[in-house]
Formats: sequence, C-alpha cells, structure tokens
Amino acid sequence: MSETVPADLVAFAGTLADAARAVILPYFRSGLAVEDKADTSPVTIADREAEAAMRKLIEARYPDHGINGEEHGVVRADAEYVWVLDPIDGTKSFLIGQPSFVTLIGLARRGRPVLGVVDQPITRERWIGGAGHPTTHNGKPTRTAPCAGLAQAKLNATSHEMFRGANGEAFARVRSRIKQVTFGGDGYAVALIALGSLDLVIEARLQYFDYCALVPVIEAAGGVATDWQGQPLGPDSDGRICMAGDARVHREALQALAGK
Repeated sequence: MSETVPADLVAFAGTLADAARAVILPYFRSGLAVEDKADTSPVTIADREAEAAMRKLIEARYPDHGINGEEHGVVRADAEYVWVLDPIDGTKSFLIGQPSFVTLIGLARRGRPVLGVVDQPITRERWIGGAGHPTTHNGKPTRTAPCAGLAQAKLNATSHEMFRGANGEAFARVRSRIKQVTFGGDGYAVALIALGSLDLVIEARLQYFDYCALVPVIEAAGGVATDWQGQPLGPDSDGRICMAGDARVHREALQALAGK
C-alpha cells in the first residue's frame, strides 16, 4: 500500500466498531428471534440494528461517502470512499452463543480496500490496520508469523459446505498438503493470521462485505490477501479468497488450488 489513510478515518472506524459493539452485546445469549434471508442465511435484530447504528454515524460525519452493508444495502457506490459493513460476520456462531463472530468494517478507496477493523465484542478484541497504519491488536502492534510452507502450516476455513464441485477438489488438494486443518472461524480466523497464531485461510462463496475489511488488516500485518488466482481482492472478485501470513505459504496454496 503506497498511500496512507487519513488518521481521522482510522479513528472514526474505531468509533463505528464501538457503536456496533454497544448494540450487539445486550443481544448475545439473549434468546433473540432469528429470521432466514432469501439465501437461507440467518439474520437477527442485532445484525440489523448494529449496521443501522454504524450507517447513521457515517451519514452524519461523512455524507459524501458510500456505504455497502450486508443488511441495508448500498448507497453512493461510486463515491471515492465506500464503507463496507458486516455487522455480525458469523451469525450462526452468534446464535449459539459462541464468541467467534466478529464485526467487520472495511473502507475502500476507488474500489481498493485500504482500511479494516475486525472487532470481537465478547472477548473485547479489536484489530485495526490499513494503508500507512500497521495492524494493531487492542492497540498493540501485531504481525503475521513466518512459515516455511504448506507442510508446516495451519489452515482454517469456515465450512466444508462452501467447497463443492471444482472448488471442493481444489480445496482437497490444499488440505492434503497441510499440517493442520480447522473449521468454523469466519472473519475471526483471518484476524488470527494477523496475530501470528494461524497461517492460512481459504474460503469460497463469500460476499464483498465478508472480506473487504480483512484485506487491509492482513496486508498491514505483513500477510498476503488475494483471490484464488493471486489477483487483488475488490468488489468484483468471485468470492474465493486465499489469505496467508507468509508469502511462501500463500504461493504454495495458490499452486495447490490450481492443481500444480
């Protein structure tokens, strides 16, 4: 990243995370009702209210900025700066009272993710990183860990179900070469790459708001975040991501995904 995100935007991203956290906390393990969206994924009042709270702050402070939110849609998509919001990434975990869901707040400039926040309200963990701002974890600098290659790497993916057909075959090739595989991390797992405790996350069938915030957090911590072809991630990516803490692991993962 050659540019530097203005400090006021970094501070404001933290304000958005505070607002979402304040909404989400009272609903955790409260037995709230759940609805199914058109794609059968679950949504709750906590998702909707947390995003609404963030959108209200953006409209008041930066009315010329765009907003792309999972629950309330897109406004001003062609703005120079667009906030990309996923109020509860990992709603299924949230619904069973498992504190591995996160709030994802991304900021893109001309389609390029330049700032990201990953916030876990229950454990009170927050990662912030972006262009010109090395990633921090609860205010302290954090870096990805070195790893010599797939044979020594730890991999996480959200679910087996996202890998079907050719995607399933590609993922199986990576899995066969990896040291350790776990499932169920959602965005929290990617943040663990920035913490240095996980090496690789591979996903498929994601939406822009699922990964926009993660790209700057990983890159500003020393890692690599691309699609399965090694191309930069943006609003038009196909939803298949490969994020790693070490470039060697990332390179070998892309080779395995491609069948090499």
